[in-house]
Order: sequence, then C-alpha cells, then structure tokens
Amino acid sequence: MRIVTTGIPHYVNSGTLPTARHPRSSTRAGFCVFAICLGLLATPAVAAVTCTVSATATDFGVYNPITATPDDTTGTVTASCTLVSGGATTVNIVSSYSTGSSGTFGSRTMQSGANKINYNLYFDAAFTQIRGDGSGGSQTGGATFNLTTSNRTQSTTSTIYGRAPASQDVAAGSYSDIVTVTITY
Repeated sequence: MRIVTTGIPHYVNSGTLPTARHPRSSTRAGFCVFAICLGLLATPAVAAVTCTVSATATDFGVYNPITATPDDTTGTVTASCTLVSGGATTVNIVSSYSTGSSGTFGSRTMQSGANKINYNLYFDAAFTQIRGDGSGGSQTGGATFNLTTSNRTQSTTSTIYGRAPASQDVAAGSYSDIVTVTITY
C-alpha cells in the first residue's frame, strides 16, 4: 500500500485588486505590481515519482519452548522510488509497520488457532528499536532519494530483526502473523 499526498496552493482572484493611488502614480504601475505578483504565484513544474515497498518473511523456524535463548531471525524490507517525469527531485519516504494481529507494538503475537506466541520486529540487532508507526514505543524508518534524469531509480534495503522470547509455554502448531509495511512519500 502506498500513500501519496500533495499540497498545491490554489489562488482565486474574484473582483478587482485594490490599488492605492499616489497622486503621481499611474494605473500602469498598478498593473506592473499585479503582473509581478502573478509571476510569484505561478506553480512550478512538479516531478512525478512512484515508490514501491516489498519485504521478505521473517521465518522463525521451529520454536523450542524449553530453550533458554530467544529465537531470532532476520528478513528484509526494500523501498524503491522512480522518477517518472519532470526534473530532478528529492523524495523523503517514511516506513511504518502495523501491529499485526496483536493490536500492540509492546509484543506482537503469532497465532495458531486460539494459541499465541509472542514476538517482535526490530530495526537493530540489539533488539531495542521496535518497528512500528511511532506510537506505543515504536519507531518509523526513513530514507531520502535524490532522483535525477540520469539516476531515475533508487532503492534501499533494510534488515528486519525478529525475536521470539525464550521459554514461552506454547502448544505445537504452525504460528503466523501478518504485519503490513506502509511507505509514505
């Protein structure tokens, strides 16, 4: 999913421009000021850009509930932006991540029927920066692309660090969860 927002100011002139007349000024001076203002309000050409995001799964493999060490894994997320038309532009993207089925960033959960196993996704190998939307102790990611006509496409790949805490008393089964990655640019 991608979110695209743009804000282009629109100006509407209804009626006449008020002009203060100095005894020695002319109507021509008023038109010159009006023409200069119109030049300042002209909307510049806007570059058209498309961006995509993709991710690989974080597969925890077989979880052993009697092991005293957490179950760690990695995956990747890749964001790419392409200059479609227009001139050079800078694109700032922000990536955010849903809570998945748990509804919280504190501890995401994978489910197998009614059974659950806790896990989380992180930006760092120290497992301290939770991937999220900036709320509930989570953080968003970001990147900047400087797209030009000679360098139209740029991408960045980030490692996702996953951890399922040790010693969870869970039933045998196949557990899964879906976390949605969204980029805003």
